Amino acid sequence: MAITAQLVKQLRERTGAGMMDCKKALTETNGDIDAAVDYLREKGIAKAAKKADRIAAEGTTYVASNGNDAVLLELNSETDFVARNEGFQALVKEMADHILSVKPADIDALMASTMADGKTVENKMNEAISTIGEKLTLRRFVVITKTDNDAFGEYLHMGGRIGVLAVVEGTTDAEAAKDVAMHIAALNPKFVSREQVSAEELAHEKEILKQQALNEGKPENIVEKMVEGRLRKYLEEICAVDQAFVKNPDQTIAEFLKSKGGTLVSFVRYEVGEGIEKRQDNFADEVMGQIKGN
Repeated sequence: MAITAQLVKQLRERTGAGMMDCKKALTETNGDIDAAVDYLREKGIAKAAKKADRIAAEGTTYVASNGNDAVLLELNSETDFVARNEGFQALVKEMADHILSVKPADIDALMASTMADGKTVENKMNEAISTIGEKLTLRRFVVITKTDNDAFGEYLHMGGRIGVLAVVEGTTDAEAAKDVAMHIAALNPKFVSREQVSAEELAHEKEILKQQALNEGKPENIVEKMVEGRLRKYLEEICAVDQAFVKNPDQTIAEFLKSKGGTLVSFVRYEVGEGIEKRQDNFADEVMGQIKGN
C-alpha cells in the first residue's frame, strides 16, 4: 500500500510521533493506521509523544568546536535536575558532535539526519525521552566557520545556563576570545558594533530620547544635543565593542582586542529557556496534594 502524506499526517495527529517514525511505522504495518499506532507504542515512541504537551524550559546550552567549525546548541528538558543527569549531558555532547559532522541547514534537517549508529536524530531523541522520562527538545543550534587566522570565543556560564560562541578575526588567541565571550555572557549586548544597528532602530530610539528630554522640560534648542549624547550612551550599552571590558573597565572590548591584534566580528548568545513561557508550579501545594491523596 502506498504511504501517502495524508496517512502520515493522520498518524502524527493520533500519536504525536515524528514524521519519519510515522512513515516507518506505516511502512512496517502496510498502511494499517491502527497497527501503526500499536507499533509506535511498542517501540516506546508513543510514550514519548504523550509528553509532547509538556513545557521543556530547563536544560543546557553547549559549545563545541572542531578545527575551523564550531557549534552552539540548546537542548531543553522539563527540570534542571534532568539537565544535570549524566545521560542528558552525554546526549548533548553527542548532538554537538553530530551537528559539526553533518552541518544541517535547520532543525528539520537535523532531526531527519542519520547518526553514526544508524538512527535518525529524531529516533535518538525519542529514545532519550523514553529513558529519561521527561520531554526533551533540541530547540536551536548554530554552526559557525572561521579561518586559520581567527579564534573562536567559547564560553559556558553556570554549567551551560548561558552559552556564547564568538568569532575574533586577526588573532589566534583563543583565551582572549574566550574572555570576550565571557563578557558577552555577562553584559548581553545586542550587537557587535553600531554599524549593525538599523536606521529604523536608531530613529525609534532617537524619538524616545527626544520625548524624554522634552518631558523633562528641557528647552528645544538644547534637546538635539542632549539626544545626541544620550544616543551615544545608548549605543555604548548595546554594542559589544563599545562596552567597558568586564575584566578591565578602563578598556573597551575593541581596545582590549586591538591590543591582541584582533577584532570581534560576530557572536551568538543563548540563554536557556529564553522566550519560553514556563509553567508556574507550586511545589508545596503539589506535595500537599499528594499527601492528602494517600
